[in-house]
Amino acid sequence: MLKNKNYKNLFNIWLISLIFLVGLIIFVGGLTRLTDSGLSITEWELFKGILPPTSTEEWISYFESYKQIPQYILLNNSMSLEEFKFIFLWEYAHRLLARFIGLFFLLPFLFFIFINYLSKKLIVNLSKIFILILVQGSIGWYMVKSGLTENTSVSHYRLSIHLIVAFSIFSSLIWIFFNSINNTKKKFFKFNSSDMLLKLLVILLFLQIIIGAFVSGLDAGRIYQTWPLMNNNYFPDDISLTDFFNFNQPSFVQFFHRNIAYLIFFLSLVLGYKIYNKNELNLFNNFLFYFSTILVQVLLGILVLISGVNTYLASMHQISSIFLIITVINLYYRSIRS
Repeated sequence: MLKNKNYKNLFNIWLISLIFLVGLIIFVGGLTRLTDSGLSITEWELFKGILPPTSTEEWISYFESYKQIPQYILLNNSMSLEEFKFIFLWEYAHRLLARFIGLFFLLPFLFFIFINYLSKKLIVNLSKIFILILVQGSIGWYMVKSGLTENTSVSHYRLSIHLIVAFSIFSSLIWIFFNSINNTKKKFFKFNSSDMLLKLLVILLFLQIIIGAFVSGLDAGRIYQTWPLMNNNYFPDDISLTDFFNFNQPSFVQFFHRNIAYLIFFLSLVLGYKIYNKNELNLFNNFLFYFSTILVQVLLGILVLISGVNTYLASMHQISSIFLIITVINLYYRSIRS
């Protein structure tokens, strides 16, 4: 019995470590985008790129490859080698962390299978997550390729896929951890009418993450840097009605991102009122934890806009989104009756 308890503690520590690492790579990935570093390495280098350049010749070789792509030719043609090293090291750290996460997942996973600790269902669920981790690497390169030939940045569609897969991995690990520490087998989504408002909020938050990637990919935060109105108007005034629902249009993407945020905030208030009315004190405490992160996220979003997309504020906005997902999953998990 003691042996099983020790294995369970080890399993939970592994899950917590994975959650931390995936959260960290989401943060590093966000900073890689904010510093325009994502195209600095122009080859996938699945095995070759494990070690960073160690000589001047290697640095020059990487820099010469970067000089061939549109981002350098059109935007950064005055960049020095030292400036290139800065963006290169951000992308290198992102890729190195991704490799480490893959190994850190696989080796303990095989160990837990070997000692027969995991149930068949848990093996299946963790295997799905590992497949997502492997696929994520391919998606990352698929995203980078979109910025190597004709564009000066990566496709915002591919960026959003890359980000939502990362958050899917992150959320799945959190759910498995909650089930493990509480000795439960709750399913993430049951297609029934219970807790519909909370399920809608979870869906909207994931949608907001996708739209947030659109905002980042299109640099949509660099226009209409006023709040609550968009240059004295509710609607953006630089697009026509016929071209309004266009996700390649930065103005519409920012407008959509703002209004999804308003909807999430309003539904969160309704949810809090319903929980309070039912006198579910334990659930209400978890709601307050969630709602506090909503308030921080909204405030940071506004500050990012009016600051002209300050890098520090933008990175804090991204970090806050990680905590927001943790708190909403925690609230959703607590709401499900075993």
